[in-house]
Amino acid sequence: MTRRLLPGRVVDLGSGGGIPGLVLAAEWAGGGVDGVALALVDANQRRVAFLRRAVRMLGFGNVQVVHQRGEELGRDLAWRGRVGLVVARSFGPPAVLAECAAPLLRVGGHLLVSEPPDSSQEDPAAARWPEAGLRQLGQRSLSRPVVRRARYQLIRQEEACPTRYPRRVGIPAKRPLF
Repeated sequence: MTRRLLPGRVVDLGSGGGIPGLVLAAEWAGGGVDGVALALVDANQRRVAFLRRAVRMLGFGNVQVVHQRGEELGRDLAWRGRVGLVVARSFGPPAVLAECAAPLLRVGGHLLVSEPPDSSQEDPAAARWPEAGLRQLGQRSLSRPVVRRARYQLIRQEEACPTRYPRRVGIPAKRPLF
């Protein structure tokens, strides 16, 4: 991977047990990739303590663990609009994830989400990630790749997220945008 293709700052939102964040850190460290700063973000203190131990044991110097809710992180000017890639595996419903990720992403940045398997609909991701809903946040759906039968959703931050997002803690889940 060439340096210009690297996202610079990466956030694993709702890291939990560290997947995919720790896997990415191991892959990038093993490949000798420099210039990528990875943040594992979770609101649960117990998971954060586990992640800090794991990062320390694995010797990942370019990984920080952040104990904060996504809505709060998106309001922090040190993070807002400064992230090239947000990844998430099981953060929450698409509307909540999109609202928490959009403020973090710089224009041109990407949100990559591991999607649940669903064989009941031909195109379940289109219903889960409606274009009109994403547009409110300055986002656009790019593709829905499948890798080894795992489904993903790739979203691009087309323009800066409006300053009204994210809304206060808990509001995105109580009153989702889509």
